[in-house]
Amino acid sequence: MTTALVECVPNFSEGRRLDVVEKIVQAVQGVRGVVLLDYSSDADHNRSVLTFVGPPQEVADAAYAAIAKAAELIDLDQQRGEHPRIGATDVVPFIPISGITTAECVELAKGLGERVAKDLNIPVYLYEKAASAPERENLANLRKGEYEGLKEEIKTNPARQPDYGSSELGTAGATVIGVRDFLVAYNVYLDTDNVEVAKEIGRSIRHLSGGLRYVKALGMEVEGKAQVSMNLTNYRKTPIFRVVEMIRREAARYGANITHSELIGMIPQQALFDAAVWYLQLDGFSEQQVLEYKIAQEQAVKTSFLDELADGAPTPGGGSAAAYAGAMAAGLVSMVAKLTLGKKKYAMHQDEMEDVITRAEKIRGELNAAVAQDADAYNDVMAAYRMPRSSDEQKSARDKAIETATLHAAEVPLSVMEKAITILLLAKKVVEKGNQNAITDGGTAAALAMSAVSGAGMNVRVNLSDLKDTHQVEALVERLRKLEEMAEEIKLEIKAILTHRGNLAKVVL
Repeated sequence: MTTALVECVPNFSEGRRLDVVEKIVQAVQGVRGVVLLDYSSDADHNRSVLTFVGPPQEVADAAYAAIAKAAELIDLDQQRGEHPRIGATDVVPFIPISGITTAECVELAKGLGERVAKDLNIPVYLYEKAASAPERENLANLRKGEYEGLKEEIKTNPARQPDYGSSELGTAGATVIGVRDFLVAYNVYLDTDNVEVAKEIGRSIRHLSGGLRYVKALGMEVEGKAQVSMNLTNYRKTPIFRVVEMIRREAARYGANITHSELIGMIPQQALFDAAVWYLQLDGFSEQQVLEYKIAQEQAVKTSFLDELADGAPTPGGGSAAAYAGAMAAGLVSMVAKLTLGKKKYAMHQDEMEDVITRAEKIRGELNAAVAQDADAYNDVMAAYRMPRSSDEQKSARDKAIETATLHAAEVPLSVMEKAITILLLAKKVVEKGNQNAITDGGTAAALAMSAVSGAGMNVRVNLSDLKDTHQVEALVERLRKLEEMAEEIKLEIKAILTHRGNLAKVVL
């Protein structure tokens, strides 16, 4: 049994009004079964990028909710930024992760496109692997003239007719929806304010102009400096270091240099390792030579934490223990994935296992940090209760502080639950496709992740019982319930895989 998992990375034409971005983020988080992995905003580009994963229909529902919220809050007649755009929700790519084919993702994109056009009255174009015509595969072709140009052309030019919806733009513009592989959004800044230099470099490195394969690039001015803005669509075949070195050489032609670069959204760990190995000219490098990774590996049992847990003090307590269980689960997932790499029998899963390691290690670090965050949150609640209450003013300040601290104390374990569910999904992947000799280690990772979900859930509930804002309580309880249901579903799927692939008569998680 394989649960389909899809990633979605929508781009929104707003990066300055962070309250608007937060409302779009909340629209995604409100959909059951979807886990938000990352989001970031850029004021100069006036653009925000979200990354979330989940089952196909749930991800499509979250994308729809975000598109609807963006249409409500973003007026393109008023919006300006360096990044080209034709819509409030400019582009919505789906990326197949596991248990789903590209063709199925294309149908998902088409279904979302039809729904957006019909219910929200937003014209929709399909691109990349979902494109209805070869000339629509490239996103740049669909963005020509941007919102202002499309507003007129869509009415008269047959080549600009949308795949779904009417030939008229409202203030939300049009939205591009499609299917693509994982890409790295990466920008390089130059020590010149001459934007023409960046544009020339963009032309020289992008594939369509005869440059590097798997590179899309353009030049623009950001913060008074020339910037080469890029999407790298296959970091393995065209690695980041090769792109940077070509930009460096092209810039030298114009007497310019690279000052710094920036990453938008997420990046696979392997892409950074490849760059480090190349620039440092390391021979036979292994991530086991990285100090922090080695220390983390050797500290599978962290005696100091266990001693603190047993010493009779209220912190660290159950919430911290739940986060620690999740961190251990993430470590086991990484272990199984690493035991799969380099094995001929599992060569077809090499890329997936590398991706699993990247994700698991990131979350392991976050859950390790949550061990202390949970204890700090509890201490903040206790500090609020100790505030003076002699006068009405002091009582009011104390009540407000208690409510704020208690809400935070609920949100920390709720975040632990979300991260533990992501680890459950990764555990399912290594149990299903990883080294069979380590299948029970993957099962143990799932059991620990379930413990993290359960323990963190209890800590959420105990804090919610002290909150006075019933609206917030109801929203958080619903979010909690959805996370627990999702965890149970994944647990049953892992149990079935362990029973079948592990040849185990009975498996209990």
